[in-house]
Amino acid sequence: MRERERGDRESGREGRQELPPQSPEEQARAICLRLLTGMPRTRRQLADALEKRGIPEEVSQEVLSRYEEVGLIDDAAFAGAWVESRHRGRGLARRALAQELRTKGVHATLVREALEQLDSDQEEQTARELVERKLRATRGLERDKRMRRLAGMLARKGYPEGVALRVVRRALESEAEGEDGDGYPGD
Repeated sequence: MRERERGDRESGREGRQELPPQSPEEQARAICLRLLTGMPRTRRQLADALEKRGIPEEVSQEVLSRYEEVGLIDDAAFAGAWVESRHRGRGLARRALAQELRTKGVHATLVREALEQLDSDQEEQTARELVERKLRATRGLERDKRMRRLAGMLARKGYPEGVALRVVRRALESEAEGEDGDGYPGD
């Protein structure tokens, strides 16, 4: 008896009941619920997670379809929230947002619909705000170098070259007009 108790203690089973093995459906539901608890996920993200854990394809599709029916999986809502959050929080442009959504398995139609939230004026305003925040850090550099750095920052966030260059040029011109001769903006 003592030997069995020691073995149970060493293996960490003391006081725990062994659970009966779960069916693939139960496993799939548990995996999906656990993943959805932390944050919203796309159908493809969940399907990939189930595949990785060895859940049969038919079972996976059945569980995922049921979760879509009851609203636990909603790729359109996911895409809309993603666009809003990443544009507002990180300043990402439509091109970068589309790439991220495609990577997460969102269908092209849903990506297009989600990106319709952003209009060109809103996107350009965000680009201006990003440049304004970074402008001070480039002071003291040559104009061409500042231009490359600021436009490069916008390009990495998915802004088209024309928008990036226009926004950076305007910001640098505005800054130059605001200087009162001693290198600092005037009042």
